[in-house]
Amino acid sequence: MKQGTKQKKIKIIQDPKKLKMILGNLTWKILSLLSEKEYYPLEIARKLGIHEQLVYYHIRKLEKAGAIIVKKERKKKGGTAKYFKTSAPSFGIELSQKNDLTKNISFSNINTKIQRFFKEFVNEQGEFNGKIVVGSPTAHGPFKTSARDGHYAAHLTFFLGQFMKMPKDFVIKLDVDVKAEKEEKKNLILVGGPGTNLLTQEANKFTPIKFNMQSSGQGFLFGGLISEKTLLNYTSDSIGLIAKIINPWDKTKRIIVIAGNKAVGTKSCVLALTKYHDKTLLNLDHKEPFAVVVQGFDLDGDGKVDSIDVKE
Repeated sequence: MKQGTKQKKIKIIQDPKKLKMILGNLTWKILSLLSEKEYYPLEIARKLGIHEQLVYYHIRKLEKAGAIIVKKERKKKGGTAKYFKTSAPSFGIELSQKNDLTKNISFSNINTKIQRFFKEFVNEQGEFNGKIVVGSPTAHGPFKTSARDGHYAAHLTFFLGQFMKMPKDFVIKLDVDVKAEKEEKKNLILVGGPGTNLLTQEANKFTPIKFNMQSSGQGFLFGGLISEKTLLNYTSDSIGLIAKIINPWDKTKRIIVIAGNKAVGTKSCVLALTKYHDKTLLNLDHKEPFAVVVQGFDLDGDGKVDSIDVKE
């Protein structure tokens, strides 16, 4: 970027129904308030002098319109308070979609931590530069397991599609195919734990937080995550690892590991990167390798992971 050049992220609204949700008088006041700082609904109600339930009504409308997002969550009086913030500093209206061929994809408009985390995975043309590797759905590897978490890569690719153009070639491959074709010397995103993804098994030797894999007379024993820093052992199914390391097979490339003790742990990691990247990448700096332990939680009690905590 040239010195003195400024950029602003502008979210384009094309749906008149969503536009209508934003343009109400009180809705606009709430939106303006959330453009300055993140607040939870009770705070908004106090600042505007209105009933809290009325705030919740308008918050739901703004969320549905895509105008606000949950920025963070905090425990308060036995419950969890969601802090909302506008999804962009500015909003625009587009009347015609005829010239919208590229969807105005811009990596510079994305959170700076996300930029840094995925920078090696975007080429000069703005296309995804690498491979996403998932475990084979058939029994394979020393654990003789079938992957049940590969489909979470689809959610990740939707997220990446917001700021990367689709490349010409298919980017999602099975671990067994990557090994057979010897494609390790690429930028790789490995989705799935070492029990189901053979590439994650190989990368496990190089990550600062490792999956505990021990050989035994019966084959391999899998004993959760162990941190070299804290020596803690994380064994919960909903625990997972997000790591970024230099590719040991090509020092100019990078490997990102998104892997759980079980499938739900992998889901927690994908959720951490796509929805809660602010706190997930909070301590990301220019040093390598990078690694965090993530745990997923079901806050609304529907049996599905919908929130995360970063353990270390």
